[in-house]
Amino acid sequence: MTRSVTIHDVASEAGVSIATVSHTMNRPARVSAETRARVLAAADKLGYVPARTANGRAPTARKRIGVVAPFRAYPSYAMRLDGVLDACESERIDVLVFDHPSASRSPSPRLSTLPLSASLDGLIVMGVPIDTGLGERLVDRELPTVLVDSTHPRFPSVVLDEAHGTRLASEHLLAQGFTRFVYVTEGQVSHDYIAQGTRRLSGFLHALADQGIPEEHVKRITARSGDVTAGRHAADAIAAFAREERVGVLAGHDTLAAGILAGLRARRVAVPDRVGVMGWDGGDTVEALGLTTVRQPLVESGRIGARQLLSLLADRATPQERVLLTPNLVEGMTT
Repeated sequence: MTRSVTIHDVASEAGVSIATVSHTMNRPARVSAETRARVLAAADKLGYVPARTANGRAPTARKRIGVVAPFRAYPSYAMRLDGVLDACESERIDVLVFDHPSASRSPSPRLSTLPLSASLDGLIVMGVPIDTGLGERLVDRELPTVLVDSTHPRFPSVVLDEAHGTRLASEHLLAQGFTRFVYVTEGQVSHDYIAQGTRRLSGFLHALADQGIPEEHVKRITARSGDVTAGRHAADAIAAFAREERVGVLAGHDTLAAGILAGLRARRVAVPDRVGVMGWDGGDTVEALGLTTVRQPLVESGRIGARQLLSLLADRATPQERVLLTPNLVEGMTT
């Protein structure tokens, strides 16, 4: 009888402790990228499967899919999850949710390992870039995987037409008579990838340039985080910038925009007479504040991603597809 590969074997092959192997599999942020790569390579070479995964399930058991996203960092991913749950409601599917740190605030932003303590039949990764090594392992292990709000050449994906969204924002602010502009997004710790906020800044600058607005008319503010408090702090610089001319503000997402709006009101800056504020995402925050925003089809993106995965689970030969979704402008009282 062939002996099963154990965590001790992986530790010996990688030249690390058993605790390091455990952290790599379950708490990868505690392990350096170099060590993590060595442990995963050893696990792949030996064919190691964590004990809870190796136990398996009966053939008739419900299928299990994992959904990985920065849920606690951004409320928009909870809305995407609603779409996933909708698509899986009538299927024999259990959905396991795994939180991932915000990519922009993480020194290791790419998803480099999986929560392997759970036996998964499929995976949806939302808003987190995938490490090249992990991409290859997912392909090698034939785990059906779909990306939402992220891309990789080896997997089907659901993404937003960001250029269209930034064009909607620029055209709207110009139509309201704003002559100077501010873009606010949180800074990113790692430069290992291009953050969504950075891509939106680039799109915003290009869209304004196409309409004759030079780059020097656009002030860039890097918020220290993505929460409401950071938005309130950004309002200080915006208020100072708006003393001479009317200013149109685009925030990287609605939570920042909500903080900016609160900060401007606390400083008695007239919105939208002096400063116009736009967000990005769409949801309950928008409705409560009357916020102008670029609305993403968030629930729909999760639903489409889940349907893509269900198709892969039914037929592994399903062609890969990149679905491009179109945002729309929601005009509120803040512009």
